[in-house]
Amino acid sequence: MSTPPKPAGPFTVPPLPYAYEALEPSIDAETMHLHHDKHHAAYVAKLNEAVAKEPSLAAWINVEDLLKNLSMVPESVRASVRNNGGGHANHSLFWQTLSPKSTGMPTGDLMKAIDSDLGGFNKFKEDAVKAGLGLFGSGWVWLVVDSSKKLALLTTPNQDSPLSNGKYPLFGLDVWEHAYYLKYHNVRADYLKAVWSIVNWDFISKRYASSL
Repeated sequence: MSTPPKPAGPFTVPPLPYAYEALEPSIDAETMHLHHDKHHAAYVAKLNEAVAKEPSLAAWINVEDLLKNLSMVPESVRASVRNNGGGHANHSLFWQTLSPKSTGMPTGDLMKAIDSDLGGFNKFKEDAVKAGLGLFGSGWVWLVVDSSKKLALLTTPNQDSPLSNGKYPLFGLDVWEHAYYLKYHNVRADYLKAVWSIVNWDFISKRYASSL
């Protein structure tokens, strides 16, 4: 597991729950190193810089609360909190939803919800890949729980978080180029297909249960 240097401020980069190379061949070690230690760390550093400029945010040490209440964040730093807070929250979840010991598919209540709300697991996967391929530029494909406690599939641009729109993210596919370009180059489709073999459905199922 990795432990990057602790940044100055309330927000920190969580360590990876596995070794850099643990997700190979789906995601290579160098990509994981750069993605986690450089890209994620940069979001955290810039988020800490933003909140340091506004004393009113000193008590907000939960990034999810910040993203749920962006309208309450001072306008002077709102864009930075949206972008960098989103980057921090999105990646913190992303690392946990991947695992070298994937079960391959969900079970129990989550699988039942996928069947009833999204037309079945295979259709959900196909629709998620299609959404990722259709997303222009950088962004994420999300499996979320909506306000009616139903599952939904949606996309967000850049580092926008579903939390800012009242949705609870369970799992996100990162389709920024830094997530896949070293190994897959410009073939985003190959990356989106490979990721499914390393999805941590046990973690996602527990997160789903806690959202109900």
